[in-house]
Amino acid sequence: MRPAQPVSDNKPVEMITDEEMNALMVAIKNRYGLDFTNYEKTSLKRGITRLMMKHGMESSLDLWGRVLQDYEFFNKAIDDLLVNLTELFRNPDVWIRLRDEVLDRFGNAPLNIWHAGCSTGEEVYTMSIVLEEKNLLNSTRLAATDLSTKALEKAKKGEYPLELIKQYLTPFLKFFPDRKLEDYFDFHDKHATIKSRYRRQVMFEKHNLVHDPVHGSYDIVFCRNVMIYFDDQLKTKVLNLMHRALKPGGYLIIGYYDIMPDAGKKLFEVEDIRTRIYRKK
Repeated sequence: MRPAQPVSDNKPVEMITDEEMNALMVAIKNRYGLDFTNYEKTSLKRGITRLMMKHGMESSLDLWGRVLQDYEFFNKAIDDLLVNLTELFRNPDVWIRLRDEVLDRFGNAPLNIWHAGCSTGEEVYTMSIVLEEKNLLNSTRLAATDLSTKALEKAKKGEYPLELIKQYLTPFLKFFPDRKLEDYFDFHDKHATIKSRYRRQVMFEKHNLVHDPVHGSYDIVFCRNVMIYFDDQLKTKVLNLMHRALKPGGYLIIGYYDIMPDAGKKLFEVEDIRTRIYRKK
């Protein structure tokens, strides 16, 4: 492997070549059973660069040895390889449409909802809050999955730094102009914790969209800003997985940065393109 440039304050680590990255991804697949070989290369390279800089690695050989010999290191490294994009009430228009239109179509029937790539849980808890507004929270089961153990542990706690909570205030107020975050969080000196009633209906589980099976049948599936890391081949595989997981007429909600490939358009029809809500054909 070609050495990367030395780490310094002024010069970033040089990205590894495609050949080096592909070899590393194959080795990870063989060693841990995690398949990154169809992840979008530019995003993956950025993640590798972040990881090398964080740990002061001067060559891709350093990363290779550490990843393949130290499972604990690799388990934590997943967060650097894949940046999770999530926040409370992210893109408020999505949640407003869910509240005002989509959820009404289910009446009072019990719901099953899956959040694929739930990251640190803000999206799941947003859904819990919306369900409470519709008197559906206690009759809904929410499954929340992610590849990152570290992110899942944070999600289970539902505990967020106050600096982060302040950033969520603007989208929150667009959904709830007359409410306070204190209605939904218990505030402490340096952090806020989501109230326990919003955690009761959620089951968190580690899951790899690339090769793990899906158990259950769902009315709504969220997969927001996850497919931005996938090439078209992997997007198609994941969309087929979600199509099978959805009940007839069920809803798929993807992220504003996700692009639905042509193969996906054969599986899902557009419900609302602005909010990226699709419906199973």
